[in-house]
Amino acid sequence: MRITFLRNKKQISMKRIKVGITHGDINGISYEIILNTLADPRILELCTPVVYGSAKAAAYYRKTLNLNNVNLNSVRNIEEIHNRKANLINCVDDNVKVELGKSTQLAGEAAFESLEFAVNDLKAGKIDALVTAPINKFNIQSEKFSFKGHTDYLQNRFGASEVVMFMISDFLRVGLVCEHVALKHVPSLVTQERILGKLKAMNTSLIEDFNITLPRIAVLGLNPHSGDNGLLGDEEEKVISPAIKAARDLNIMALGPFSADGFFGSGNFSKFDAVLAMYHDQGLTPFKALVAGEGVNFTAGLPIIRTSPAHGTAYELAGKGEASYSSFRKALYMACDIYKSRAAYRELVANQLNPVAKSVIGDATDAE
Repeated sequence: MRITFLRNKKQISMKRIKVGITHGDINGISYEIILNTLADPRILELCTPVVYGSAKAAAYYRKTLNLNNVNLNSVRNIEEIHNRKANLINCVDDNVKVELGKSTQLAGEAAFESLEFAVNDLKAGKIDALVTAPINKFNIQSEKFSFKGHTDYLQNRFGASEVVMFMISDFLRVGLVCEHVALKHVPSLVTQERILGKLKAMNTSLIEDFNITLPRIAVLGLNPHSGDNGLLGDEEEKVISPAIKAARDLNIMALGPFSADGFFGSGNFSKFDAVLAMYHDQGLTPFKALVAGEGVNFTAGLPIIRTSPAHGTAYELAGKGEASYSSFRKALYMACDIYKSRAAYRELVANQLNPVAKSVIGDATDAE
């Protein structure tokens, strides 16, 4: 029994992680950051990359940016990929046209085709994680895609009850109650139920995806100075504080509400494992200012793993060879790290529930 268990554990640790990569908007910097990342041969020691995109567009950017050190194994489907190479599944119409720095309907259609193809393989278990390059939220809109971005689309495709747009760096993690919504709609969306749902999803993710045993989550207020005891607004007293109490009743270590300016300005964020901001700019402005291009956008709450660089299409940099690929590279690394963390967590839970496995682990430890 011990031998079988240890062999299975070894097989899990040696598994090649297949990471799907969508090419995003072909007229932005997506291919530049993808190709530059995959030019590093060490990536192949970590995972098997699979780009869902256009061989024509990839060849165009290789030539334009003089990236001759990047070779993509072009295939028709996931069954044909080579585990020790960077692969490209050619899933986009060959008539696609690259127009540097322009938002076009064809680019939007190509972005959707790449995303749809990759997600179908992800749902079928043919790839283990997904890294999405930036899309243009306007030109991708169609009868098939009527979402505000990747987060909403993936929540719909995987039927997740609650997801969190979770911005991650080495020293700061920020989740949002309201993602891409107009500021005038924020107050009506800041509800006790919504805040509690986000806190639960964040807490679970911190434990399962980031190996944090007892996460501490700071919750920001909505109004300046967190309402100043009702003088500048009462959402803190009527909505946010009760949500924090409800979370504490569920053994979630949520604290606040904190005034956003003082919280970030004083460096108080360093005392917490994550921060829940009420709306987009409240959380992302300090995050991007402090992290300086090194952040990753992770969708917490999904049954699958999805990461993305924490920036947009950057049309103004397209084809110039000036785009930083640091955030995309970190997104790829993080997708692999989270895959391993989830596998380790499942093993831990299985061992706790299985007395035979617990006994085997004890025997193995004693033998050492």
